[in-house]
Amino acid sequence: MRKKIVAANWKMNLTLNEGAELVNEIFKGLPVLNEEKKVVIAPPYLHIVQTGEQLAGMIDVCLGAQNCHSETSGAYTGEVSAAMLKSAGVEYVILGHSERREYFKESDATVAKKVNQALVNEMQVIFCCGEPLEVRDAGTQNDYVESQVKAGLFHLSDEQLKNVVIAYEPIWAIGTGRVASTEQAQDMHAHIRGVIRAQYGDEAAGDMSILYGGSCKPTNAAELFSCADVDGGLIGGASLKAAEFLDIIEAMAAL
Repeated sequence: MRKKIVAANWKMNLTLNEGAELVNEIFKGLPVLNEEKKVVIAPPYLHIVQTGEQLAGMIDVCLGAQNCHSETSGAYTGEVSAAMLKSAGVEYVILGHSERREYFKESDATVAKKVNQALVNEMQVIFCCGEPLEVRDAGTQNDYVESQVKAGLFHLSDEQLKNVVIAYEPIWAIGTGRVASTEQAQDMHAHIRGVIRAQYGDEAAGDMSILYGGSCKPTNAAELFSCADVDGGLIGGASLKAAEFLDIIEAMAAL
């Protein structure tokens, strides 16, 4: 079933106390959501147990993680496995984020292995894709993103795909001074849905939640979320401020 989702990616921010305070502030203003609308909070690894305890019993707010390792276990100092995350109550895992691909040189093959690990451990995947500035300027963004989706997801069965959410990140519009228009976001989301449809059929494409991850803010959330193929947002900086994050959740709740 296609869901509306607002997911918070805290990245490498907030101490334990600051994280606990932020979750408490979000709880105070959280609107009533139905089963078709979800909030995901993905804190740094250090916060996961604490945040999970705060979210215990919540139906419409889920615990997420920002990454997992591509192997089941082993001598990988400093890494965290999908099984570890599952044991801590994690329900969603963000994989293939542009920062992981750029800073940590994660390949499409590595991301695909991580997807497998998350699914084997019965977690939902938030699969990130998106093009850099030079690709957008060359006008080849559709082919670029299509390639990422195919490499990361097309080995999955129909049943496995039901546990995947896609997040589109226009990397060229994050921290560059350039802004992605609502039309550009809708066009890419429609293209991604078409890619899924061509491989998995109409039902799978219609059920796929596709989130927008390009500097979604309270000022543009309602407009973005009203697009036919935009099903919510993967929120970075705005998720670190309770008032801003709640405004974005409200925009989703109003749909």
